[in-house]
Amino acid sequence: MLNTTEHVHFIGIGGYGMSAIARVMLEMGYTVTGSDVASQELTEKLAAKGAKIYIGHTAEHVRGADLVVYSTALSKDNVERVTAEQLNIPTLHRSQMLARLLNERKGVAVAGAHGKTTTSSMTALVMEKCGADPTYIIGGEIMNVGTNAKAGEGECVVAEADESDGSFLQYHPWIGIVTNIEADHLENYDGDFNRLKSAYVQFLNQVRPDGTAVICADDQNIQEILPKLSCKVTTFGIDQPADYTASDIQLGDRQSSYTLNKGGVPLGVIRLAVPGKHNIYNSMATVIACMEAGLEFDKIAAAIFEFSGAKRRFQVLGETNGILVIDDYAHHPTEIEATISAAKATGKRIIAVFQPQRYTRTFFLLDAFSRAFSEADEVVITDIYSPAGEQEIEGVHSSKLVELIVQNSNANTAYVPTKEAVIERLSERLQPGDLVLTMGAGDIWKAGAALARKLKEKNA
Repeated sequence: MLNTTEHVHFIGIGGYGMSAIARVMLEMGYTVTGSDVASQELTEKLAAKGAKIYIGHTAEHVRGADLVVYSTALSKDNVERVTAEQLNIPTLHRSQMLARLLNERKGVAVAGAHGKTTTSSMTALVMEKCGADPTYIIGGEIMNVGTNAKAGEGECVVAEADESDGSFLQYHPWIGIVTNIEADHLENYDGDFNRLKSAYVQFLNQVRPDGTAVICADDQNIQEILPKLSCKVTTFGIDQPADYTASDIQLGDRQSSYTLNKGGVPLGVIRLAVPGKHNIYNSMATVIACMEAGLEFDKIAAAIFEFSGAKRRFQVLGETNGILVIDDYAHHPTEIEATISAAKATGKRIIAVFQPQRYTRTFFLLDAFSRAFSEADEVVITDIYSPAGEQEIEGVHSSKLVELIVQNSNANTAYVPTKEAVIERLSERLQPGDLVLTMGAGDIWKAGAALARKLKEKNA
């Protein structure tokens, strides 16, 4: 049970997931402290709301805490974590803390290889606009509201459910959404895709008896696990038969629309201010979840049109002299294809800049990455962005990926190692009518932001 008189300390409080939980607990009345290696926008926002933020990690920071929360990124020998254990202060992984919050109320947990942040952001915003006052804890900032978390008074808690490390198995949601299933993060499943699929089965079968699983019928891997599900299931799709389907789909420049049908009967038109077929799927999951929560279709349709995206999800960084710079978190081959496809709807010439993230992901998905860039007019690949402590894998290098892209999907591909070199190369070559699309889960967004600034200054 939750006890809001507790003092909770977060080790690594500056990350999106950790800061979101910390913000919600602050708003619920907990005393919140936290530490991180550097100050940043998210820690500053927490400090402004009343959290005590420490820069750096020392044993003193955990003294007096009733509970300590840590993330997967934290090493086991972190001095604060070790001290908490020595002082017999209970310690929880981030997902265990989130599970306490989500399982206490009507949890809406969004899982899947792609679309988690967008779908959970969309759902939170629609519920908010429709007066349901949800609590939400999201791994990315909702552009409309400028935050990634809020403690609401309503009965729903909306959150992402992360399959990457298996932590989504902590949750027993009222509504469990799975957008899609793909072979990613296999390093955490002994390289075995079947183990990952079994984890999704377990997650969905933990949906509460009074709840429902909302899943995409168009996804082949979801179709495979369907017979193993014992929970109530509601399906949505475009290409395959489903409980909810989309028809009259229109994909335009930074917008889209479709008719949503239930049991073959039209409910009405959904208009979106975000592009791409992938966002049709994300919005279908959102509408279904919100209808399950008792909201009216017409109000949902009006609210969803107000969704302008989540940070780093097809985020416009600048538009100068007919040159558009967009950044996206796409870091998996399927996401890259979907994002480039959405960009093509603008009618512009697409220069796709991709920064691979993690040697393990690049190793497992090398062939799939090499086939993901066919719709781009020009491709630039930077060096692999690797988290601290990850070991390099022999033979896994961006230059190898470039060779394979040239061979398998796009001959107009170049290896440009650094962000600085990318900015220099593009600022000299770009013409009106070009769209630069920076993609990756690392820090490639910095190159996009710097390029947008440079173009603006050039044309000032």
